[in-house]
Amino acid sequence: MDAMDENELAKKVYFAALKVHQNLGPGLLESAYEECLFYELQKIGLRVEKQKALPLIYEEIRLEVGYRLDLLIENKVIVEIKAVEAFTDVHTAQVLTYLKLTGCKLGLLINFNVALLKNGVKRLVNGL
Repeated sequence: MDAMDENELAKKVYFAALKVHQNLGPGLLESAYEECLFYELQKIGLRVEKQKALPLIYEEIRLEVGYRLDLLIENKVIVEIKAVEAFTDVHTAQVLTYLKLTGCKLGLLINFNVALLKNGVKRLVNGL
């Protein structure tokens, strides 16, 4: 699956998230959606890391400050899962920061607490 670019991966993530949302609907905890999406993505053969620790590198020191990526797909796409009433600027900033720290180009912010999943997905691109 390494040959897939970020957009192809994002499409697969979206359809897997749509399946999870159709089966579970809104109203559950983020951790439930994360586990189910993790399962669906692995089932279709993607390499997925869950709750991946993300250190902060500052000058010559490495800080283990507790940042964790919800899902990292094929070392290319970051997925941050929410179950909130609405996205805030903090959610966007969180994903953009993760993109900068990892060097990944694409992040998906997915809110499962919506009636229609298409209204709960935000694509964020790292300007590098």
